[in-house]
Amino acid sequence: MIFKRIGEGRPYPEHGLSSRDWAALPPRQVRLDELVTTKDTLHLAALLDEDSTFYGDLFAHCVEWQDDIYLEDGLHRALRAALQQRAVLHARVYEIA
Repeated sequence: MIFKRIGEGRPYPEHGLSSRDWAALPPRQVRLDELVTTKDTLHLAALLDEDSTFYGDLFAHCVEWQDDIYLEDGLHRALRAALQQRAVLHARVYEIA
């Protein structure tokens, strides 16, 4: 199993973070097997596109809430890491109390 769980949607409260807010969070390593996805589908083009982060953040965005870490943005990055047999992903993690 790559992820802890495959989710559907965002069960945590709305956080309202802007791109600038996300950029202020320092990236850290997160184990893939600790992540719960918020999407159950992926566009194959996003996975295979070498320039998929050209206009976006280089790091995935995760939300830590109620002892789970939800992968909000960056499913293609996480799957690419898994395909390269890496167990961790560099992500910005926002903690909701």
